[in-house]
Amino acid sequence: MTWGDIKPWISKLAPMLGGALGGPLGGAAGALLGSALGIKDATPENIQAAFTTGSLTGDQLVALKKAEQDFQAQMAQMEINSVKDLEALAVDDRKDARAMAVANKDFMPMVLGCVFTTGFFFILGWMLKYGLKKDGGDALLILLGALGAGVTQVLNFYFGSSSSSSRKDQLLYNSTPTETK
Repeated sequence: MTWGDIKPWISKLAPMLGGALGGPLGGAAGALLGSALGIKDATPENIQAAFTTGSLTGDQLVALKKAEQDFQAQMAQMEINSVKDLEALAVDDRKDARAMAVANKDFMPMVLGCVFTTGFFFILGWMLKYGLKKDGGDALLILLGALGAGVTQVLNFYFGSSSSSSRKDQLLYNSTPTETK
């Protein structure tokens, strides 16, 4: 789970903090959320659990609103005044990373992308053909998981992240279901 995955939960109560999650300020926003909610190990899973289990107290909600106001003030000092500005910052961050790789003729992202993608499909094919052995099978699953996460990052680097998907998830969450006949 990533900070971007809990964006819909946070955005309802703290739009600017929620908007920062998943972008270049995601870690800072997550730490601020954890501090406001009194969560010592501020991971996306722990913060989402606080929202989904219904264990938030009135004091925590007040602290969350105060953290949102403090975050808005900090962002205003950097001339970031809306969630739209935060999303533009995240887009610019990705553009800059790609432009830097092109300008420096840096082939390492491409090489790593090829290694991760090839490795992922090689291990997947191996497992489909030969199955999992009792000795070392767990290692293959761990390797496949690590390579799968790497391939996701490669795809995000070259084709963009799922910030629009996150927005879609938020719209679906806020929508009213209709009955079909």
